[in-house]
Amino acid sequence: MFTTDGCFTNSVRFVGHSMKKKLKIHREGYKILFVSAIILLAIDAAVAFYFRDITVYYITGGISLIIILAFASFFRLPYRQFFTSDSQIIAPADGRVVVIEEVFENEYFNDKRIQVSIFMSPANVHVNRNPISGLVTYQKYHPGTYLVAWHPKSSEKNERNTVVIEHDETGIEILIRQIAGKLARKIKWYLKEGDEVQQNAELGFIKFGSRVDLFLPIGTKIEVDLKQKVKGGVTVIGTLPGEGKSLLDDLSDWLEFSE
Repeated sequence: MFTTDGCFTNSVRFVGHSMKKKLKIHREGYKILFVSAIILLAIDAAVAFYFRDITVYYITGGISLIIILAFASFFRLPYRQFFTSDSQIIAPADGRVVVIEEVFENEYFNDKRIQVSIFMSPANVHVNRNPISGLVTYQKYHPGTYLVAWHPKSSEKNERNTVVIEHDETGIEILIRQIAGKLARKIKWYLKEGDEVQQNAELGFIKFGSRVDLFLPIGTKIEVDLKQKVKGGVTVIGTLPGEGKSLLDDLSDWLEFSE
């Protein structure tokens, strides 16, 4: 049910991360953009000096501009109105759902979990976010190989970082795994064991995209479908077992309140 201020009584709400709707560049892109710009300017200057041809200069300059804009797109941080909920798991990344299946998770839980995997293409926003609020009870980085992100063994063989967050109200633990792929070979993570984290706050960054896996408790109500596009901090992945209503139930309550 909704309260009179438009919020769900189970603490479901939308929160914008910025008062101004501006597209920003993520801090992980500052160094790459700066170094790339210096190198490209040096190349353009050398080409202009050697050929002394305005047409060639325009061509190289245009190519350099395209490269810089492509890098800026990779590291973009768009304005977004986040969806928060005490009882629901929010997408940790932008991309497409490529796996929903029951698996045996053998790094931390050593029992069965529901795996939901999100493939991040180079065109997606590459920020990773906390799917729930709570306490970080486990964090471990694993060096590894660089299989393509959709390979079944990439979750176990590739370079990856694993984080487990214990839900601050129920004690339920969610495992999030950042996985580097063939193109993405640099994972950044911002959390360590003992950190208190908020839902949708930045968990880390995978440069040039790849994959993020969620391992959820059996009984979680999955709210997404295979091949569905999701947005980090916005799309509801699932409802915690025994916790609150499903997304469709919440929307039904909203419709009843608005009538």
